Amino acid sequence: MEVEELIWKYALANAYAHKGKANPKAVIGKVLGENPVLRPKAREIIPLVNEIVERVNSLTPEEQGAKLREVYPEFFEEKKGKEERRGLPPLPRAQRGKVVTRFAPNPDGAFHLGNARAAVLSHEYARMYDGKFILRFDDTDPKVKRPEPIFYEWIKEDLDWLNFRIDEIHAASDRLELYYSYAEKLISMGKAYVCTCPPERFRELRDRGLACPHREEPVEVQLERWRKMLNGGYREGEAVVRIKTDLKHPNPAVRDWPALRIIDNPNHPRTGNKYRVWPLYNFASAIDDHELGVTHIFRGQEHAENETKQRYIYDYFGWEYPVTVHHGRLSIEGVILSKSKTRKGIKEGKYLGWDDPRLGTIRALRRRGIRPEAIRELIIEVGLKRSDTTVSWDNLAAINRKIIEPIANRYFFVADPIPMYIEGAEEFTAEIPLHPDYPERGVRRLKFEPGKPVYVSKDDMGLFKPGNFVRLKDLFNVEVVEAGEDGVKAHFHSVEYEVAKENRWRMVHWVTEGKPCEVWVPEGEELLVREGLLESDADVKVDDVVQFERFGFVRIDEVKDGKVRAIFAHR
Repeated sequence: MEVEELIWKYALANAYAHKGKANPKAVIGKVLGENPVLRPKAREIIPLVNEIVERVNSLTPEEQGAKLREVYPEFFEEKKGKEERRGLPPLPRAQRGKVVTRFAPNPDGAFHLGNARAAVLSHEYARMYDGKFILRFDDTDPKVKRPEPIFYEWIKEDLDWLNFRIDEIHAASDRLELYYSYAEKLISMGKAYVCTCPPERFRELRDRGLACPHREEPVEVQLERWRKMLNGGYREGEAVVRIKTDLKHPNPAVRDWPALRIIDNPNHPRTGNKYRVWPLYNFASAIDDHELGVTHIFRGQEHAENETKQRYIYDYFGWEYPVTVHHGRLSIEGVILSKSKTRKGIKEGKYLGWDDPRLGTIRALRRRGIRPEAIRELIIEVGLKRSDTTVSWDNLAAINRKIIEPIANRYFFVADPIPMYIEGAEEFTAEIPLHPDYPERGVRRLKFEPGKPVYVSKDDMGLFKPGNFVRLKDLFNVEVVEAGEDGVKAHFHSVEYEVAKENRWRMVHWVTEGKPCEVWVPEGEELLVREGLLESDADVKVDDVVQFERFGFVRIDEVKDGKVRAIFAHR
């Protein structure tokens, strides 16, 4: 296959997988990684890759798909095979092209890894069956779980970052008139009623399996009460619409559950005070799943009771209930996912915000350098288990490492630097690959000048004992003469790495006149800050994920006034 055709193939495949925008670095990595014979020609190939990627990105998604089928028809068979092997079992009662799934977050806080399980499963199955994925904001609780404008945007941004293709977006708060019409139908059918009992009185009757005195009153009376609810005749807490169910149901929470209630002065971020009667979750969700044509629902095992409640509405209207797939909770060991705990911690100043690197929000994971593919792969690996699953940070790190290791450039970062003065060494420039496996990416040059110190990490002080030999990585070998709080004195020994290897001398990293750099290291509930020096010429930009050698993988969080801030991801 000609080189140009090969580049077109990988560029189109990369664009198809990333919403129509191919990444030149990823394409170069693919071309050279899978065709090592081309590596000596890397300098000639890179400009050609950039040119073809630009042409691919100028095409519409439809044009990209057509061209991909032309130059790489096997891609779609391979993709189908991967989907079948990715660990997700077939979906019950699923027909290709007719599967409709939805993700219904409450925009009262940032999207986190626990929420992501239902979102990823819903999206993966929709794509697997060439179906439709709907984002529906469950925002009809302006009192207890109050939605906030910023979280609508953040959830959309987070899903976009996770490479979701959203087919429709709806907000429940825009659909109140629809819920009212269905409530009125149920009341007219004698399947719902307006209860004006004090809450404690209703609970007493419910727990004894007895009917509320309003339950069997004539439909005309119920409709009059319903209109009174809408028109302001009742205040908050004085009336609710209840769905008639089995008063002897073994679970008291299912007995005549509340569907709509009054909230005075809701001041909702989307509708203000226009509406005062608001549906509860189970009512709005049941109506919308039917109206939006949802065929399959993915929800946590703890929501199994919701299905029991909602089926009453489906039965009353003669609708077919969607296939429900229940799964357990997903959490990361030692990482906070709870929205309420996060909000409290932010308010108290314990956390820096919803993207604090110690948290498990998608924004926090992204800030740490976790890739979207790693999050999706983790959730797919866990699959549809009904039991709760707690993964360790190492589980996620292992998946992420596999993704970022080939693309992360290498640099030296020296934490808590101390000077090392070296006698007997001549001027020397170390040429170090940006990535040891991809020399075509270029090199970094670190220059040693006699009379000037190099800086090594205080973490390595245990190695700097008089008479010990160490190798300054990619530079030369030295013998330690003296070490103290003011620094280390050493004497040049030799250049050859083989000498250090044969004698099993420890290796340390170093910098000359480095640029100031701090690394934030999440340690459970603590956020440690490691001050140090980064290679002076390190070409890093915000959002780059790189490896600080012998320290770990980090994401560059800020580059400002010559200083770099990075967030530690993992080793």
